[in-house]
Amino acid sequence: MLDKIGIAKRIAKEVKDGYYVNLGIGIPTLVANYVPEGIDVEFQSENGVLGMGPFPFEGEEDADVINAGKQTITTLPGASFFDSSTSFGMIRGQHVDLTILGAMEVAENGDIANWKIPGKMVKGMGGAMDLVASAENIIVAMMHTNRAGASKLLKRCSLPLTGVNCITKVVTNLAVMDVTDQGFVLLERAPGVSVEDIQNATEGNLIVNGDIPEMTI
Repeated sequence: MLDKIGIAKRIAKEVKDGYYVNLGIGIPTLVANYVPEGIDVEFQSENGVLGMGPFPFEGEEDADVINAGKQTITTLPGASFFDSSTSFGMIRGQHVDLTILGAMEVAENGDIANWKIPGKMVKGMGGAMDLVASAENIIVAMMHTNRAGASKLLKRCSLPLTGVNCITKVVTNLAVMDVTDQGFVLLERAPGVSVEDIQNATEGNLIVNGDIPEMTI
């Protein structure tokens, strides 16, 4: 089973040379720390940063340099800062090759809920709705179940939707899955996790074809 860092490391393997990548709040922000050597990638944040680097070491933070989640970040040589209208022009103009988001729920048809729990305080939806409406390649980083042990990979989302039929892949602490018209297609299982474990933790339709390899990090 993976922890949050393990999920980020596995998703980092999906980043290709030359990609422009948007990182959402939470686990996705960790991906910048684990991009393989030799891969040239530009990380974009919707608050107006292009060229984010890894998180700063303790004591080296600059409070004026933050991502959309208000976390302090570093920037790489050639990084640029700009206003939100330019940032969302990049997103809505489909100039981002890969979007990595967290989620509360994902449905078997690719719906995502990741911005609001009814009755709880929320600061706003941020850029999530623009991202899922514009991006063609969206990977979700999430835990497979909630704290009560209930599945977060569902037949239908129960929380307010952020986007409809838009997720392409999900990486959880248990598995890697493609999202297709037929449901979740199991690609890899986390170390020490069986196919049966994943089936028991997945409410939505899980498709298992042949032997499922254990993922490498």
